[in-house]
Amino acid sequence: MPKNLNRLKNKVFQNIFENANGGISIVSLDGVWIKVNQSIINLLGYEEAELYKLNFRDITHRDDLESDLTHMQQLIDGEIDNYQIEKRYFHKEGYVVWTLLSVSLVRDENDEPIYFIAQLTDISDQKSAEWHLEVLMNVIKDQNKKLKDFAHIATHDIRTHVGNLCSITEFLEEELEGTLKSNENYKMLKDALGNLDDTINHLNLMRLNKPKKFNILNRLPLHNYIENSIYNVSAIAKKENCKIINKVDREFYIMGIEAYIDSIILNFLTNSIKYKSNDRLATIELSSSLKDEFVVLKIKDNGLGIDLKSNNDKLFTLNGTFHNHPDSRGVGLYITKNHIESIGGRIEVESKVNVGTCFSVYFLSGLQTA
Repeated sequence: MPKNLNRLKNKVFQNIFENANGGISIVSLDGVWIKVNQSIINLLGYEEAELYKLNFRDITHRDDLESDLTHMQQLIDGEIDNYQIEKRYFHKEGYVVWTLLSVSLVRDENDEPIYFIAQLTDISDQKSAEWHLEVLMNVIKDQNKKLKDFAHIATHDIRTHVGNLCSITEFLEEELEGTLKSNENYKMLKDALGNLDDTINHLNLMRLNKPKKFNILNRLPLHNYIENSIYNVSAIAKKENCKIINKVDREFYIMGIEAYIDSIILNFLTNSIKYKSNDRLATIELSSSLKDEFVVLKIKDNGLGIDLKSNNDKLFTLNGTFHNHPDSRGVGLYITKNHIESIGGRIEVESKVNVGTCFSVYFLSGLQTA
């Protein structure tokens, strides 16, 4: 009976392992894949035999590896019974797969650790939705900023003009006393000016009562951020046979917001890869220089290029696209420009069709001077 029971348990486990919708794997204590189900193969794109030759470290995103290894050691030391983290893997084709990783440890009868059981759930769509939501929120923030700017203009410049018009009506009343008071059109004009003045006062109150938001700029090493961004697109660059050269001076520091700098550099790199030319080896070169109070970052590629004469007016606009690429949304450059300007910088572009494009990004310098 015990043998039959064990045989039944093994069969049930095998059925669950092979037919589970989510990815299930058995991993050795040193990180080698021992057994994977079909869902893991579908998720990561590798053949079963290929995975067995890999350590999970080989296809784990660098930024998620330390957390995973720390939790694994806590399992071995008996500090925790299991753990669950969000983790990125590199698919065989080069892109990133976001997963929800759940891990537990199996021990033998002597309580010695034998292997890990890991469950992987694909959350890439969820992460993509979160990113799109963030994009929309940034667009909304930008619109709010424009509304704030408009309110400032309305409460300052337009209010001056309204004051002048009101003074003119008073002068007219003094000069044409008795005539204008019975004029219906003049009465409508005076009421309209009064209503406009009230509206401006309301806008002013709204602007003054709105809580102020201060974005603190930090001193950041530009070369390091370039290196991190190059790493994050390295798999895609490899797949597209794209060479990325970092010539940015290691001594250059810029003033910025970390998340913005990451977004700015990544967007330029992914765009250069996306719009590469199939007629030549894709190359992206990043370099730097000093100009007045700015550190100038140049991102130069030899891709398809942009017809600036025809598209200059929509280059950084929302939904502005220039190529028939399936992933073109016309959002990236719009957001990037807003990020750059929000931290005190500016952007310039040079481009020739079928030659390439060079973006020059002016960041406030963070170099320390004597």
